[in-house]
Amino acid sequence: MKKIAIALSVFGLLACKQQKTSLKFLNEYVVKDSLQIDNTVIGGISGIDYYNNQYYMVVDDAAHPRILIGDIVVKNDSIQSVSFEKVIVVDTVSQFTKNHVLDLESIFIQDGIINLTSEGSIQYKKDPSIFHIDTKGNFINEVVIPNYFKSTSEAKPKHNGVFEGSSKSIDDKGFWVAMEAPLEADGEEPTFHETQSPVRITYYDKNTKEATKQYAYQLEKIDKPAKGNVNLNGVTAILEYKKDHFFIIERIYQSGYGSHGNVVRIFKATIDDASTNTLATESLKNEKYTPLKKELLLDFSTVESQLTDGIIDNIEAITFGPTLANGNKSLILASDDNFQVYGKQLNQFLLIEIEEK
Repeated sequence: MKKIAIALSVFGLLACKQQKTSLKFLNEYVVKDSLQIDNTVIGGISGIDYYNNQYYMVVDDAAHPRILIGDIVVKNDSIQSVSFEKVIVVDTVSQFTKNHVLDLESIFIQDGIINLTSEGSIQYKKDPSIFHIDTKGNFINEVVIPNYFKSTSEAKPKHNGVFEGSSKSIDDKGFWVAMEAPLEADGEEPTFHETQSPVRITYYDKNTKEATKQYAYQLEKIDKPAKGNVNLNGVTAILEYKKDHFFIIERIYQSGYGSHGNVVRIFKATIDDASTNTLATESLKNEKYTPLKKELLLDFSTVESQLTDGIIDNIEAITFGPTLANGNKSLILASDDNFQVYGKQLNQFLLIEIEEK
């Protein structure tokens, strides 16, 4: 009986041992400046998804909202080339698009339908939105969002701080949408000391297109000293890589550092039994709740010597890449170069290896 008890105890310990996830930087590929396709400039890439053997990249250009379709060739665990083959111009004549500002930030494709998020324009009282288009760019429908996300709500969403990242759910039954910055009703923006700075990550059912659950994710404080008057941190991209487990990109930007103003980190965030569903909570400031568990997986400051001019740029896009030679999965990240209106930036693509032990 003792032998059986010991065996069961050992089995229980093994069963409880969790798989360890880590990320490893492999290489960088920079697309040349001022390239064009169909008379549009390549840049402003703020979201990416892989579908039907092609990469779909949404461009953050409210004056000319569009999607780039192309290929990213990976050989010998390295990005060898990035090509752009087609442009989808997003409809701007439907009643929906006339009533909204299309500040597009993320993209994913489900069942052949292109799903987009837009931050709208809070300062001009234009709501953020989640909506669907077909592969020709025609508007199909929009998703109902909770009232506290709307531009005139008492929760006071931040201008340019709303729907920034999105991801298909790993079971393909729905999708997740993450805010970039906290609602004013939930907490303050990250600064140089510890703050309550939660952003909401909301799950929407694919069939009903309604929000059914939501969790809070706590942003990090800013570590580098201020050199200018802009010092901010927020979520720029999210990817569910297994059920209730996410890769989340946080990007700190600080003015005064020139092309070296970004601090980019990838965290693992996890929903567990203790995580609080915040969907029905109008304000988190005075509520007790348990945010997602998080763990730092990769800080790009540790690999800056391997990057062009030591720059980690404005990384806003993440998707799964191909399986590598050793059988491990990979990630592809991309930067939004803001069309270089703020100074030198890069159309930067990064290849990351996912290691699970």
